[in-house]
Amino acid sequence: MTPPDIVIFGLSLSSSWGNGHATTFRALLRGLHAEGKHVLFLERRQPWYQDHQDLADPDFCRLEFYDDIDAVLERHRDTLRRAGAVIVGSYVPEGRLLIDALHRLPLQRLCFYDIDTPVTMDLLDRAEETHLARRQMPWFDAYFSFSGGRVLDRLREVYGTPNPQALYCSVDAEAYGPMPVPRRWDLGYLGTYSPDRQPGLEALLIEPARRLPQMRFVVAGSMFPSDIDWPANVERIDHLPPAQHAEFYNAQRFTLNITREAMRRLGWSPSVRLFEAAACGTPIISDRWPGLTDLLPEGQAVLLADGTDDVVAVLQDTDDAARDRIAATARRIVLDDHTGRARAQDLIGALQATAPSAAKTIAEQGA
Repeated sequence: MTPPDIVIFGLSLSSSWGNGHATTFRALLRGLHAEGKHVLFLERRQPWYQDHQDLADPDFCRLEFYDDIDAVLERHRDTLRRAGAVIVGSYVPEGRLLIDALHRLPLQRLCFYDIDTPVTMDLLDRAEETHLARRQMPWFDAYFSFSGGRVLDRLREVYGTPNPQALYCSVDAEAYGPMPVPRRWDLGYLGTYSPDRQPGLEALLIEPARRLPQMRFVVAGSMFPSDIDWPANVERIDHLPPAQHAEFYNAQRFTLNITREAMRRLGWSPSVRLFEAAACGTPIISDRWPGLTDLLPEGQAVLLADGTDDVVAVLQDTDDAARDRIAATARRIVLDDHTGRARAQDLIGALQATAPSAAKTIAEQGA
C-alpha cells in the first residue's frame, strides 16, 4: 500500500447529508489525486453520516473511519510521522482534543483547513472551543482558510496564527458542466437550513415566488423547519446528493446564492455552491458581500440582489442573450481558477513553501 503524502482528519467525506464539507473535500482530493498525491482521509464515525453515506469507497483517496482519538493515533502513528502534512479540518468532532494530541507528535507539518472561518472566529470570540481552541492557533505550520481578504489579517493579528493562507473551496470540473435537460424552474436554491440564511431566502426567493405566481421555484436542502410557509409555486426537495447537483443547476433559469451572516460580514467567503452553479453554466443571483465582485464581476459574471425587487426585476427583465452571456463569463472564470485541480495545486505549492515544523526537526536531530 502506497504511504500517503497527506493525512486529513475531516468532518465527513463519505456523506454530504447536511454539510458542505464533503463536496469541498471531494473536489480537493480528486485534484490531489490527479496531481499524483496519495491522501489518507480519517473520518470520525458518527451515526448521522453513517446512515446517509453517498461515497463510502472513494477511488481518489484512502478513507478510513475511527471511533477513538487515542486508538486512531496509535494505529497510524508511523503514517502520521512520515506524511508530508497532517491537516485537521474544521468541525471535526472533539477537534480540540485531537489537535492537542497531534501537537505532541513529531509531525512534519501540522495544518488546519477551516471551511467555516468566519463562523470559527465567532465561536472563538464566545470562548466556544469544542472544535478548536484559541491557544492552539499558533501551533499550525499553515492555517488554510475558506475565507481570504482581511480575514487572513485578522487570523494573524488577532488570533496569532503565523501562516494563514486562503484555500477557497472548488468544484470538480468533470462532474459539473452544461447538460441538455429540460428547464423546470425559474429560480432555485440549494443549501442546508441555517437560521442566519433564512431571512435572505425569505427576501430573495420566497417573497419573489409570492409576487410571481406564474413562475416556478425550488429549494433543495435538509433541516428546514416544518412551520415555514412555502408558496404553492415553490417545490421542496429535502436532500439532493452531489451526484444530482449538476442536473439540478442545469434545470434552473437562474440559481440563488445566499451567504451566512458571519461570512457575509467579513466577505471573501465563496461557497462551493457558487462554483458548482457557475461550472454548470447557470447564471447566479447572489446576496452582496465584500470580495464577491473581485471573483465574479457584477453584471458580467454575477447578478447581485439587495432585496425582493432586485430578484423580481432579474426574473422578469433579463433576456436569454444577457442570461447566457453572464453564465458563460462565470463559467470561464471558475474553470480557469476554481477547479479541484487548481485548488490542489494551490495546496501543494503552499505546503512546499512551508518549512517542516520545529518539533519534527528536533525529533530528527535527536534520532
